[in-house]
Amino acid sequence: MVAMTAAALAATSAPSWAQAQDFPSKPITLIVPFPAGGSTDRHMRTLADLAGKQLGQPIVVDNRPGAGGTLGPGTMARTAKPDGYTITQFPMSMLRMAHMQKVAWNPITDFTYIIGVSGYTFGFTVRSDSPYRSFNDYIAAARKSPGAVDYGSTGAGTSPHLLMEELAENAKVKLTHVPFKGNADLQQALLGGHVSAQSDATGWDKYVDGGQMRLLLTFGEKRTTRWPEVPTAKELGYGVVSTSPYGLVGPKGMDPAIVQKLHDAFKKAMDDPRHAELMLQLNQDAWYRSGADYAQWAKEAFAKDKLLIERLGLGAK
Repeated sequence: MVAMTAAALAATSAPSWAQAQDFPSKPITLIVPFPAGGSTDRHMRTLADLAGKQLGQPIVVDNRPGAGGTLGPGTMARTAKPDGYTITQFPMSMLRMAHMQKVAWNPITDFTYIIGVSGYTFGFTVRSDSPYRSFNDYIAAARKSPGAVDYGSTGAGTSPHLLMEELAENAKVKLTHVPFKGNADLQQALLGGHVSAQSDATGWDKYVDGGQMRLLLTFGEKRTTRWPEVPTAKELGYGVVSTSPYGLVGPKGMDPAIVQKLHDAFKKAMDDPRHAELMLQLNQDAWYRSGADYAQWAKEAFAKDKLLIERLGLGAK
């Protein structure tokens, strides 16, 4: 009986071992849950190219925007096989949307955490011809006309949305939020005059440097090296700091050996000089976490953000 059990275990584990040894034997799909052209897309395409070279197979980016960055990962969790051939960028909104509305996935138990990668630099911009010369001008206008002053973000529940809601609460003003599918759509809406301001990651960098937009505020712990003249929300007294870490995950139940292969390839990609150069362009810092550390961080952030969402009155009814 013991011999038969051992043989059965060997038979069931052999295919898994062989799969891991052969992985990857075909292209890998990396879901980017925001439109092409934004800061997330720029970052993920570079990482995919570098990691694909390490793995010996191309990593193909699949843009699936929607639902504040949760549509792509949520769909993957429900439909993709846990074989390592479909993975996704995992934005902070995944840890928040489940507190804000009913979703068909659990951000902790329905994913395999692979690697922590980076965090966004968030900023608040207006068009260069905007009457708001400073962020305090914008807040003063909101105080004068409650609800009449708007801003766009990359979607309900995203960090750019929640940090502005928290700031508005601290400043005791009412702002009108206009959600978009992603960074590229939001930039065009602001440039076209469809919204008066935007809260977003550094996809606006080229427009700020090119003179089409004015950067009024950043949301880091300290001023950025690229735009050192621009104040932070913290130093202006609004009490909001946000970097919004993100990484890569796959469906739940992935083979640990395949997870390790993916982790190692992306870690080498993160250490590549080409990646470091892009981080400078995006004004982002590396945020490396192993799969286990990333999963533990996600559990803690999930619990912490529940309290924030409830305090802002944005929790599911």
